[in-house]
Amino acid sequence: MMFGFDRMANRVSTAAGRPRAFFLAVGVIVVWAISGPIFDWSDTWQLVINTGTTIITFLMVFLIQNSQNRDGAAIQAKLDELIRAVSHARNEFIGIEHLTETELEEVRTVLERVAGDEPQRHAAIIRLIGRRR
Repeated sequence: MMFGFDRMANRVSTAAGRPRAFFLAVGVIVVWAISGPIFDWSDTWQLVINTGTTIITFLMVFLIQNSQNRDGAAIQAKLDELIRAVSHARNEFIGIEHLTETELEEVRTVLERVAGDEPQRHAAIIRLIGRRR
């Protein structure tokens, strides 16, 4: 069952991100707007679009979250592999995505302190950008 959901979520999120899906949505809104005078701008006419967009939004939240979870897990696996592959990298960083927000903030603060002050980091970034040109 879960495998089916993952496959379906992947297909739907891929399709929803394509221009065709956007233009389909715009088309639905245009047809709805044009039909306003036909239905005398009734409450039912408004309820149709409100209900439809609410349901689609509600369902898309789950599909987007599934896609983000999958992407995040893939990125973490790739980063973990890079940490393992680089000889002078610290293996303690593997899995830090499971730390609490406070613990992650502490790690970040320590790393920034080790990296030096702001002007040094800024100068290093400028040098890096200069090398890419």
